Amino acid sequence: MSNPGVGLDIGTMNIVCARRTGKDKVETSRVRDAFLDLEPEAKKRLKLSGTNFIDRKEDGIIVVGDAAMEIANVFGKEARRPLSAGLISAGEHDALEILGIMIKNLLGPPSEPGEVCYYSVPAAPVDDPTRDIIYHQGVFDRIVTECGYTGIAGNEAMAIIYAECAKEMFSGLGISFGSGMCNIALSINGIEGLTFSVARGGDWIDGGAAKATGSTSSRMCSKKEQGFDLLAPTSREEEALALYYKALIEYCLDNISSQFAAIKDRFSMPKPIPIVVSGGTSKAGNFLEFFQQTFEKKRKRFPVQISEIRQASDPLNAVARGLLIQAIQEGED
Repeated sequence: MSNPGVGLDIGTMNIVCARRTGKDKVETSRVRDAFLDLEPEAKKRLKLSGTNFIDRKEDGIIVVGDAAMEIANVFGKEARRPLSAGLISAGEHDALEILGIMIKNLLGPPSEPGEVCYYSVPAAPVDDPTRDIIYHQGVFDRIVTECGYTGIAGNEAMAIIYAECAKEMFSGLGISFGSGMCNIALSINGIEGLTFSVARGGDWIDGGAAKATGSTSSRMCSKKEQGFDLLAPTSREEEALALYYKALIEYCLDNISSQFAAIKDRFSMPKPIPIVVSGGTSKAGNFLEFFQQTFEKKRKRFPVQISEIRQASDPLNAVARGLLIQAIQEGED
């Protein structure tokens, strides 16, 4: 096999798979990490519309992926999520079954026995010590192994640096703005200097904005994904979203400062490095400019010299692509 290896980004909102299909070609596929319960009577209508679903017989049916979010928005419901705040949702009893089905369908069979699959795991959140990644990582290692792959866990934010910072010799500060968490990694020449996460992300934005405006989180998420402009909100809901975006960016930057302060005496920064922002939450209109404006107010007190701030070339798929790079490298060793 000339190009083995798979990158699997397991996010709270999307699960993304990346494979190399040629020397310089990468193919990505995605499934929305959401599901919705419907009564058995809906089966005929879903078949007619061509919507995929899981038939649980007398227990009803489950719609997964984008269709679950679309139906939830139409009927004012909240889609269920197998992951919460970046980790497996303890309150969702169907989570493991649904995640197993989604990942199996997305990965498909391995190209060769034991093909390497690098899958993403978040760093432990510094603002919620009650949450750890041990169970989360173990479950996904089992699922990937049962699909016929050799599973290797990879840090989510480091994957962004592998995907986007080759010209800087893999030196940079990667910030993955996900739905459940924001993951941060500081790397010098591909070596981790600092990795952590905060237990806030796109879901936190949606929930806060929904509560402030009397709306639902699903509606706020939909409005975000329609591409509203952070620099020019046109409604009360968009204004609320922009305010929570600003609060999240400030929260991440403040935590980077405090976490770096704890290691600065044993960590040398030979030169300025870039900040690379990525993740589905960063796809809002003018996010990069919005981030830059927020950062400039903190630049003088920021503990790391920054050469530039840029957005990942493919924010939704950057983590999967970075994991793929590591998987290919692992297969070549």
